[in-house]
Amino acid sequence: MALVDTHCHLDYEVYDEDRAEVLARAQDSGVVAVIVPGTNEASSSKALDLAEQNDMVYAAAGVHPNDAADWDDGSIARLGEMAQSPKMVAIGEIGLDYYRDWTPPQKQRTLFERQLELAAKLDLPVIVHNRQADDDLMTMLIDWQQGLASADAPLAQRPGVLHSFQGDRAMAEKALAHHFLLGITGPVTFKNAPELQALAAELPVDHLLVETDSPYLSPHPQRGQRNEPGRVRLVAEKLAELQGTTFDEFAEATTANARRLFRMDILQLDTLQ
Repeated sequence: MALVDTHCHLDYEVYDEDRAEVLARAQDSGVVAVIVPGTNEASSSKALDLAEQNDMVYAAAGVHPNDAADWDDGSIARLGEMAQSPKMVAIGEIGLDYYRDWTPPQKQRTLFERQLELAAKLDLPVIVHNRQADDDLMTMLIDWQQGLASADAPLAQRPGVLHSFQGDRAMAEKALAHHFLLGITGPVTFKNAPELQALAAELPVDHLLVETDSPYLSPHPQRGQRNEPGRVRLVAEKLAELQGTTFDEFAEATTANARRLFRMDILQLDTLQ
């Protein structure tokens, strides 16, 4: 049994005092790898540093929509330079966020488009953030994926993941039809999430990833506490229960999905097991 936490912000200061212990606890829970997505240039650089210092850590480079106000014309080039590292497995965390009024929507869309272009250029999947921007986000992602398909780009078959998916069935079906995976986080374990649980029970396991989004979204029974990668096991256990399969079978499937999406075979994940 091996798990991959495909989304945790291990670069955040909240882990500065005990990051090594957090990773040790993750390994004790069966986690063999974690992916740390950047949220701006500085965060992406720190994520890469962590990845290069620790065998089980991988990174992604990107500017989050809530940080979009700080990017300039050189940001894309600098992200591209970081993404040349073999420990960088995706462009992310990128997307749209209409919930917070921190960056004008048009600027968010421009930055999102530029980073999708970068991902296509580098043949890297995207880690996508979405909050109250379903229609615009899916329109942009589908157009991008269809463009990849028209160009016979291999990335069209593994374009990325919708992080911490909490959309409806129609949105899930659109994403799956265009080969996106869905990342599931702690809220699926909450007692007040029957709709998400009902949807998760029916999603195809070969399109699922498990995430913590640490330090956020700690699953039940640690809801409200600082989250950490080892708790991805609780997410996986709940999803296995909902899908009527064994934990080991579910863990094996989602780890295979992570390896396929992020090319983790190339990164020799086997050496960590």
